[in-house]
Amino acid sequence: MRPDVPAPPRLTIYSYIRIYASMKLDIDAMNLAADEASDLLKSLANRHRLLVLCQLLDGERSVGELVAFLQIRDSAVSQHLALLRKDGLVTARREGQSIRYSIASAPARTVISALAGIYCSPEGAACTVPDPSSTTEISR
Repeated sequence: MRPDVPAPPRLTIYSYIRIYASMKLDIDAMNLAADEASDLLKSLANRHRLLVLCQLLDGERSVGELVAFLQIRDSAVSQHLALLRKDGLVTARREGQSIRYSIASAPARTVISALAGIYCSPEGAACTVPDPSSTTEISR
């Protein structure tokens, strides 16, 4: 060592324990966050559920409104909504004879908004159905 450069401080076993303990807390927090993110992504890992949540970005919707958009059976839409409710991503509110659904999870809203910004209409309409006559086939 050069005489003008001070020697690095020696770490004691207690220093290593403190460093390890702080790293352990960080990794535990990261593991918890990763588990939550994984659970959210599992809930979103279905195109119908993605489309349901995409429609709910614009406000509350009934099962009938979602059926008209998705063009699948109302029982299938209800099953997807039940899964989303169970996972805490949507909430339901009774309005007369119908039930209105909305997004309940801030992280889900953020992820769906980001996906809509990437994959949906640039005019700002969330997840609009593309006009089949305007699509072109890409040859390989």
